[in-house]
Amino acid sequence: MIAQIFFSLLLCTVFLYAWIEYRRSPVVAVLSSAVALAGIYFVWVPSHSTWLAEFVGIGRGVDLILYTWVGISLIVILNLHLKLRTHLELITVLARTIALANPSAPPAEGPGDPPAPSSRREVNGAQRSAENAPLAVTGGRRPRRRRGQIA
Repeated sequence: MIAQIFFSLLLCTVFLYAWIEYRRSPVVAVLSSAVALAGIYFVWVPSHSTWLAEFVGIGRGVDLILYTWVGISLIVILNLHLKLRTHLELITVLARTIALANPSAPPAEGPGDPPAPSSRREVNGAQRSAENAPLAVTGGRRPRRRRGQIA
């Protein structure tokens, strides 16, 4: 009797959470509510879970519930994994876009090194921006490419 009350309270909490989260994710809320209500039913009428298990070819009702739980858990883990990969790819694209949109200046040189060229330089008495002179930022050198990077 104590276990039935404990599991009923736990499943009622899942049902309440699903009800609250319905506006955010209706499909998940409906499925969670259905699972919670079925769980409450099978907690209070365990003979029906045994009958259903025998009907589908599994020995005991507890085994049926355990197998169902493992299947649902695997689907949830796969779903979370796919969402995580999508978010990591999105973060990579955003970081790359920000890095290309806001290039930073090269690191400061040591005390004996020649000063780094400025973003503007004079050519024949006229100033030209670094946008028109891409080699000005790298001190007249071409930037090194990393392995696998396309020009």
